[in-house]
This record gives sequence, structure tokens and C-alpha cells, in this order.
Amino acid sequence: MKVLVCIKQVPDMESHFKPNGSGTWFSESDLAWRMNEYDEYAVEQAVQVKEKLASEPELTVLSIGPDRIGEALKKAMAMGCDRAVHVQDNDSAAKDPWQIASIIAAYAKAQGFDLIFTGMQSQDRGSAQVGAIVAELLEYACVTTIVGFEFTGGAVTVKRELEGGIKGVARLKPPALFTCQLGLNVPRYPTLPNIMKAKKKEIQTIAVADLLREEPLSATTSFHAPARKGGGVVLEGDVGPMVDQLLAILREKTSVLR
Repeated sequence: MKVLVCIKQVPDMESHFKPNGSGTWFSESDLAWRMNEYDEYAVEQAVQVKEKLASEPELTVLSIGPDRIGEALKKAMAMGCDRAVHVQDNDSAAKDPWQIASIIAAYAKAQGFDLIFTGMQSQDRGSAQVGAIVAELLEYACVTTIVGFEFTGGAVTVKRELEGGIKGVARLKPPALFTCQLGLNVPRYPTLPNIMKAKKKEIQTIAVADLLREEPLSATTSFHAPARKGGGVVLEGDVGPMVDQLLAILREKTSVLR
């Protein structure tokens, strides 16, 4: 059995974001980088599958981006992935979900993976489209936003999160793709021995031009912070007078809206 997990390196969400020179994405200067949170659940689930199956499936981790994504790939291998594929692309941030999915599908199609795991969405772009598009391009069965996974008897049973907190259950056979949601598992911390082992594991580098054949279907035209809103009003003093002040403010606001 062959298993693929797809990850993305994203900025730490506590970073200070500002538009880049073209105003179409954020500037990458002075940012801290980490593996996308949802992708950590995907890596953990893929490693659990590997550990459970006696056949010891080959587990590959793939990521698209510039040289810096090597750190995310090394972390995935320290968590338990066997080998890594780095699709070298210094312009990955400008590609739309269709192009990213096409790159992944072009690589995966020739490899014959039985199971593919991705995060539900990336924390920076948040399209939640890439995994489903990859499945469509490969003609794989697909279940999104899974929060439960069990592989027995050659089939997979998953629970997925639906609106209103309802859990849906699906059972399917490989080949299949799953996008992973918060609550699926608790990602492990790489141990020091595994971090050292990861440094010796293979990272295959592929030029994005060797895989990308699709033109973009959409483009980001601007990237900017939300417009600043007016400041709030802080009321101080005893409760009785503050209630009168609040009512007066609400009456004023209501008359303006009329």
C-alpha cells in the first residue's frame, strides 16, 4: 500500500501581516513559518495508518513551494513519513487552488497511491478546495472534513463533521482521498532521535514546470487589511447612571439609522 500526505508551510498566524509590493499577497519578510495546522492532523493520520498495517506501507509527504518548505518536510518525516517530495516553486503563493491541485494530481497519478491525506484547508488562503479537486482529477473517492478514521478489512470508515455539530459516517474502499479537520487526532511531537533520523531521509526535488500544465482559473487582485472601524465608548460610574447613558446612546443611534 502506498500513502501520500500533502502539506503546506504557512506563516505563523500571530505574525504581523502587510501587503507585498504588488499588493496581491502578503510580504514574506520578517515572518515565522510553520506547518499548516490542519496538515498536521493529516500527517498524524497517515503515520497512524502506517503503524497499524503490518505491510508497512510506503508513506510519502509532498509540499509545493520555495526552499524554506524543507523545514516543514523534515518535520513531517520526523513525525514518521518515509520520504519527501519537494515541488520547487518560488511562485506558489500566486497559484490558485486549481493549479495547486493539478500539480499534486500530476505527481500522484504516476505513483498509484492508495490513500491520500490533506488538511481541510490552509490557514493562509482558506479555500478548502485543493483536496477535493485532487480527488476529482484522480477520479478517487473523497470524504472531506473527517474527524474519525478507521481502516479495517481493506475498507475505510470515516466520520465527518457536518453543519450543526452532526457527525456523518461514510465507508469506502481505496483509492480514496481524505481532508482532515480539527478533532481527528492529536499530532505527535517529533522526538530528538526521529528528528536526527529525518535529516538522513530522502527529499526528492521536482521542478514545478515538470508537473504544471494548467492555466489559472482565478487570481488574487488585491490584499489589504480591513477598513478601520470607529472606536468604542467606555462607560464608567455607577450602574444606574450608566444605564441612562446607554439608553441615550442607543436612542441616538436608532434615530440616525431611521
